[in-house]
Formats: sequence, C-alpha cells, structure tokens
Amino acid sequence: MDAVILNGISKSFGDVRAVGNLSVRVPQGSIYGFLGPNGAGKTTTLRMIMDIIRPDSGHIELLGNRSIKNARGRVGYMPEERGLYRKMTVANVLAYFGAIKGLSSREAAERVPRWLSRVKLGETAGKKVEELSRGMHQKLQFAVTAINEPELLILDEPFSGLDPLNTDLLKSIILEMRDEGKTVIFSTHVMHEAERLCDFILLINKGQAILDDRLTGIQARYKSGAVRLEAEGDTGFIERLPMVAAVKPEDKGLEVSLTGGGDPQELLRALVDRLRVNRFEVKVPSLHEIFVKLIGSDNAEDS
Repeated sequence: MDAVILNGISKSFGDVRAVGNLSVRVPQGSIYGFLGPNGAGKTTTLRMIMDIIRPDSGHIELLGNRSIKNARGRVGYMPEERGLYRKMTVANVLAYFGAIKGLSSREAAERVPRWLSRVKLGETAGKKVEELSRGMHQKLQFAVTAINEPELLILDEPFSGLDPLNTDLLKSIILEMRDEGKTVIFSTHVMHEAERLCDFILLINKGQAILDDRLTGIQARYKSGAVRLEAEGDTGFIERLPMVAAVKPEDKGLEVSLTGGGDPQELLRALVDRLRVNRFEVKVPSLHEIFVKLIGSDNAEDS
C-alpha cells in the first residue's frame, strides 16, 4: 500500500511554476527524501500534501483518502517555519498540542514525559519555551509533531539548525518509527542527510522530478567509474593500463578512474598478476556527486 500518491500535481504562483506535473508514490513504512536546491518546489509539494495550498491540477491521495480531512489525525506535519507558544512551559505546550491532536488527558500524561525524555528535553519540562535554545526548540517541535504517534510524518527541513549529536538523535527516532511501520517524508537540500537515512529519493529541480527511485537503484544507475584499492608492491604501472584513465592517492591506497568502457574485473585481473591486493572496492557515487552531475555545482549546498 502507498501512504501518499501524487498524481500529476502542478502549482503556479503568478507566472512562476513552482511544481510541474509531479507524480510520486510513497510506499507505506518507508523513509522518502524530497531533495533539491532551495526553491526547487519541495516545501510547496509538502504544503499541497497537507492541503495548506491546493494544486492547480492533479490530485493527491493520503493514507487511502482523497481528502486530508479524512486522514488528519493520522498525520504529523512539521513545517519549515517553526512556531510554538513561547510563554507556555515545555510540558504544557506539548500537552496542549497533544490535546489538539486528539489525545485524552490520560494519554497526554503518559506521552508528554515519554516524548520529552525521547528527545532529551526531560529536564526542561518546567521551563518556558522562550528559554530554550534554537536546537532545543527544534527538538520540541519534533515532539509536538510526533506526540500523537501518527502513521505518517511529514517533516520540512527537520535537521536545520541542529548540531551533529541532536541530528543523530532525531535520525535514530525517525528510523525507529520507520521500523514500527510508520512512513516518513522529509525535505532537505543536504545530500548526506538523505544518503544516511532514506529508502527512497525524489530529486526535484525547478518543480520537476529529476530522479525518483530507491537509493540503491539511483547509485547503481549512476556508476562512478572508479575503484578504490590498497595493494602491496610497486603500483606505478597502474596508470599505464589500457582501462585506466587516471590514478590519484587516497588515504592508504589509490583511487583509480576507469575509461568509459573500463571493466573493474579486468583491472583486478591485471593487478593480481603483479601485486598483493588487500582492498578492491568499486566506488559507489554519493548523492552529492549525482546531484552535481544532474543539476550542477552552482546548486550544490551539501556540507
């Protein structure tokens, strides 16, 4: 079953087409990354899924429903623009949003401390929201999104402003939720975040889908044409082999770029006759490299 189906959706603002004829199917129980440079159409697409804005054409199905109204209680949405009541305490604001999402008082009393502990904000329960750091505020926003433990989470740039430790904390929670059968869609322009987390990737540029596939399928499609190797002996001859385009030192070994028709197995056979090969690995291209190849380095904002 697909948790979300986008069928030919388009959206324009005046003369600017933000999203054009986009079709995507998000399988239930997966983590789906919406990637692309700033202004690519990611946030507009998420807002259309949430019925905050309406598509000009096409239709959206959400958890088997054509209307978000019929699925709202099963969806958690974390917008790019964060907003919580700054004068309320951390525990009270979380309980308040839990009540809005349909939790009973008993459920809220159990879930508020559990979620504060889960995002490592347990000691801040009595503090006002305005006293929190930016990172703490971000984690509280995530807890507000997930307090009703929805079937589908839609997160717009969820790691923006977080340090590495708290980024890893939220990633671990997202993975746990996926393992529980929940579906997560999140947007980012930072490629390595998606590479470490996503089952599927949608790469958007100028409102158009450039790639839409499993991460493993995308990496297999865009082979790097390079091999990483470590070997004992004189490696000077490698650059003169007919299947080799270039050789450069890398860590303890070499990165060997192959010619267009170069076969890694052919290279390996040439090496084992003259060297003791301790490591031989066909290089898997990173999402950043694929992004640059398809969209251009001017749009690459990875770090």
